[in-house]
Amino acid sequence: MIVVTGATGGLGGAAVEHLLKRVPADQIGVSVRDVAKAQHFADRGVRVRQGSFEDPAALRDSFAGAEQVLLISGNDPAADLVSLHRDAIEAAVAAGARRILYTSQQAVVPGNPYRPSEIHVATEAILAESGVAWTALRNGAYGPLDQVLGPWQQTGEIAQPADGPVPYTDRVDVAEGAAIILAGDRSFDGPVTLTAPTAVTLDDFAKIATDLTGRTIKRVVLDDEQWVTNQITLGVPEQTTRLLLTWYQASREGYFAEADPLLAELLGREPSSVADRLATHIVA
Repeated sequence: MIVVTGATGGLGGAAVEHLLKRVPADQIGVSVRDVAKAQHFADRGVRVRQGSFEDPAALRDSFAGAEQVLLISGNDPAADLVSLHRDAIEAAVAAGARRILYTSQQAVVPGNPYRPSEIHVATEAILAESGVAWTALRNGAYGPLDQVLGPWQQTGEIAQPADGPVPYTDRVDVAEGAAIILAGDRSFDGPVTLTAPTAVTLDDFAKIATDLTGRTIKRVVLDDEQWVTNQITLGVPEQTTRLLLTWYQASREGYFAEADPLLAELLGREPSSVADRLATHIVA
């Protein structure tokens, strides 16, 4: 059995959908905080059990019978995520899982300014010491484009801090890649990087948006503190804003510049490009 945590979230839910195309439903389980929100999976034959990282006993029950567990990393900046990830890994080991897959992040190396990198570095170290086989899926940035670009369709400007090249990756492609690894015969030990094939900058985004819309979309580089002030004025909490700022800092220092071909190899096709995603975004 393959058990997926966080299956009512965007990435976990998409991974389950892709698993359902590859393995029988009765070989899939989900561990979720609210089982009612996973009823659509239960209706299709998926085993649904309550479990959360804060409740190791419930996690062990939700992981029972699992040969593989896909741990979707936590994203609550106020939580002690390393400890919660440790509890989840220990619960999976106690339940008898033979392999743990963990959704990590591209460029998980000491010194990366992007603060969540520290969490992933520590979690990967826990996995390495767990005594079971493990795979860290170092996913490329797959967040919503609005978060990256700001309200460019209204303003005609991509006004963000200085940045660097990033292989922006479609969440659906990342989820499919995870499902292929879980359902396949090929083992991946340790970290693997799953990204779109091309790294682009916000200058590139502005050019692509200009071509797609027929409007002139300008790239405006904001001073870091000016951007922080703007975000706070818009109602974004300062803690969240400064966390996001470390992502821009990491990108312009080149931490995310290297794309990897593995995701395309797994999918058997080119992952969605920035132009594809932006075109869909414009229509939406």
